Amino acid sequence: MTNLAISNIRPMGGVSTSILIENGRISTIGGAIPPGCPTLDGGGRLAIPGLVEAHAHLDKTLWGMQWYRNEVGPRLIDKIDNERAAKCRLGIDPARQSARQVALSAGHGTTHIRTHVDVDTDGGMAGIEGVMATRAALADAVDMQIVAFPQSGLLVRPGTLELMDQAMRLGADVVGGLDPCAIDRDPKGHLDAIFALAQRYGRGIDIHLHETGEMGAFSMELIIERALALGMRRNVVISHAFCLGMPDPAAVARLVDALAEAEIAVMTTGTPSRPVPPLLALREAGVVVGSGSDGIRDTWGPYGNADMLERAMLLGMRNNLRRDDQVEQALDVCTHGGASMMGLADYGLRPGCPADMVLLPGSCVTAAVVSRPRDRIVLKRGKIIAEAGTAVFTTL
Repeated sequence: MTNLAISNIRPMGGVSTSILIENGRISTIGGAIPPGCPTLDGGGRLAIPGLVEAHAHLDKTLWGMQWYRNEVGPRLIDKIDNERAAKCRLGIDPARQSARQVALSAGHGTTHIRTHVDVDTDGGMAGIEGVMATRAALADAVDMQIVAFPQSGLLVRPGTLELMDQAMRLGADVVGGLDPCAIDRDPKGHLDAIFALAQRYGRGIDIHLHETGEMGAFSMELIIERALALGMRRNVVISHAFCLGMPDPAAVARLVDALAEAEIAVMTTGTPSRPVPPLLALREAGVVVGSGSDGIRDTWGPYGNADMLERAMLLGMRNNLRRDDQVEQALDVCTHGGASMMGLADYGLRPGCPADMVLLPGSCVTAAVVSRPRDRIVLKRGKIIAEAGTAVFTTL
């Protein structure tokens, strides 16, 4: 394991100090550097914890492939159906493509990723097996959680539930779900199925909830009720949660309070195309909030670069965060928030934590978020895995 001292470094923009890493973990901050210890001069840089990509779709990015001309219809189901057909037509190899995005993410400073991986009756286990291969091959660079995700629907496509069970047996970490009303048109049946899988395998749940307004609020209430009834506090995540952006403050406040009571986390990308959950109100209520890039450069859309520092800026812009302390909260969502959402036991810039960190120029945290310097040094368990925006390891 790596032993290293980093001198002249400013954790979270504080005073200049040193960080001693022993056996891949932070040993001390501010102590003397032992004679003969390999030392990296931080040059007055900031040190922040490794960024956390808490919502990705690694199996189906087109990163590194030829340009895809997008002419897909506007509905969610249009994008789902088109993607299922395009994955075969375009030759999207889940192992190759997920490895490419992991390298891209690591170059920007991400050290932990939760990825939703498609499980459907066309692709079967191909996505799960491919991403698992990437997880094993790049385990020294990024820690990865895999969500078995019924992107095309669970109950509306017979055979998918059995494939989800198979994915959990293969070693998926989390049970995924999707819009129980709008896609499966059977909210009770959908939630019965995914919560039963979670209970059977002792795993958590992360459910995409694109449903807006009252429909989304209804689904969210059912998820909350189910989580409480089954004793699954801290084991359920609602991703996107667009219904929390509906123009009814009282209704939103009730949902936020209920999420806090059930200790259900929320993932938001801060998308400009939909209503978004109120980040500050959620955090003030005690709800864990994480963030992610969602799908990048795929058949759904051409945008995204997997930079979670940029994502912090986008969260700030979408939530009108202007004060420095508010922008710092946006970064916290992309670090500690995502780590808590993923259930990471030891995370952060504290003695005893794995030495996962990003060293980057900037006078303060807010300056780093808004300027997003490319000149970053990324460490995973004390080992440098990326410099100047590029991973030091190679992929296909």
